[in-house]
Amino acid sequence: MLAAESLAFGFPGRTVGRDVSFTLGAGEVMCVLGPNGGGKTTLFRTLLGLLAPHAGTVRLEEKELKTLSRTEVARRVGYVPQGHTGYFAYTVREFVLMGRTAHLGVFASPAKKDFIVANRALESLGIAQLADKPVTEISGGERQLALVARALAQEPRLLVLDEPTASLDFGNQVRVLQKISALAGSGIAILFSSHDPDHAFLCARRALLLAEGRVLEIGTPREVIRPDTLERMYRVSVQVLPLPGGMHTCLPGIRL
Repeated sequence: MLAAESLAFGFPGRTVGRDVSFTLGAGEVMCVLGPNGGGKTTLFRTLLGLLAPHAGTVRLEEKELKTLSRTEVARRVGYVPQGHTGYFAYTVREFVLMGRTAHLGVFASPAKKDFIVANRALESLGIAQLADKPVTEISGGERQLALVARALAQEPRLLVLDEPTASLDFGNQVRVLQKISALAGSGIAILFSSHDPDHAFLCARRALLLAEGRVLEIGTPREVIRPDTLERMYRVSVQVLPLPGGMHTCLPGIRL
């Protein structure tokens, strides 16, 4: 579904990261972990074609990303950015309907199917009761869930989420992670970033550890999320503890 080959990325005149290579298949979930300023968002924007790569290649469904139009990319990929500030008082339903734009003609209006898809996305994330509220009058966490719903309304084959749980309470974090697992089960490829290594243990098949713009390690969460790798990325002491059922959790090594 998605492949990065020897990718270097950054901004005009400044390279942030380099030598990033990985593939992501249909139905697979990959979690990107790394510190603030480590290049996660810049990498995602490059993978989406919003920033031009400094070197290397990005392929989407075996086609070079640079050969695809923005509409072709939007029909394949849904994107959830880190956050969104509502400046216009669209209703939440109207906001989610914007995810259908790539499937409409230039002068077309949303049809019955588009409303059905949007309503289904709202219901799947438990925010259908917000449908008629302005996005300017809901909480930051609710707006984040609306962003996820908008991406789902695109009916993408690849979903890229940049810290999708960052502003959510514990319950909504769990709901989003459950939705990620469910979408992967339906065949959608998922690439998401997080600051919580436990999220990778919970729903990712592989984890990519990004430090100073380079891949520190890539593999299953059990293989690569270790005290030494976490300490190198975050510069704090961390314990990785086994839990019943084969799960693991990370705890800071704080001495009180």
